[in-house]
Amino acid sequence: MGVTDRYRNAADLPKALPLFPLRGAILLPRASLTLTVFEPRYLALVDHALAGNRLIGVVQPAPEAGPGESPPGKSFPLRRVGCAGRISSFTESDDGRVVISLAGVARFLIVRDIDGEEPFRMCQVDFAPYAEDFVGGCGEDDVDRPRLIATLRSYLIANNLNADWERINSASNERLVNTLSILSPYGPEEKQALLEAPDLRARAEALVALAEMELAATDDGSGTSLQ
Repeated sequence: MGVTDRYRNAADLPKALPLFPLRGAILLPRASLTLTVFEPRYLALVDHALAGNRLIGVVQPAPEAGPGESPPGKSFPLRRVGCAGRISSFTESDDGRVVISLAGVARFLIVRDIDGEEPFRMCQVDFAPYAEDFVGGCGEDDVDRPRLIATLRSYLIANNLNADWERINSASNERLVNTLSILSPYGPEEKQALLEAPDLRARAEALVALAEMELAATDDGSGTSLQ
């Protein structure tokens, strides 16, 4: 049984989550995200989650919040869609940093902020629009895996990158698409588009389109604006 299999529908999740706003970072169901936490407000967030249900919401700041990775305060605007993750492991270092691994559960819509004394953001969230996120492997048969693999191979060759092809070939379509979306080198807008893709097929097609655009830009020597 996987870490997130205990969550079978929206009723299994709380209506409020502590949020970790981080520009350029997304989480997706049944994929993992590793974060290094060092700011006092987010160390407090991790302590709060570990003392409770171990759940954290990952969301990007809205564009109008400015260019910072995680703006100060608790009132800056956020993207409306994020994803809940469960802390599956954590390690503490001597310098006070904490490295956490989050296992993605389901996406949510932010409903409103919740006032409180905590140094981190708490928000009421709604998982209902993303009921299919609770169904493992939903939409896998619709993914054009050969095209995705071929594009990935071309992208890696063009960028002189290596990959663990044994793990890639053994990964399910869902894990492959969602993990590639999380690890992709694109900017906040592209990452949010991958997060908000309506289904796995649309997300895979977006990944292929982004990679093909970058490859085409590299071929004609014009560079790319997707980094």
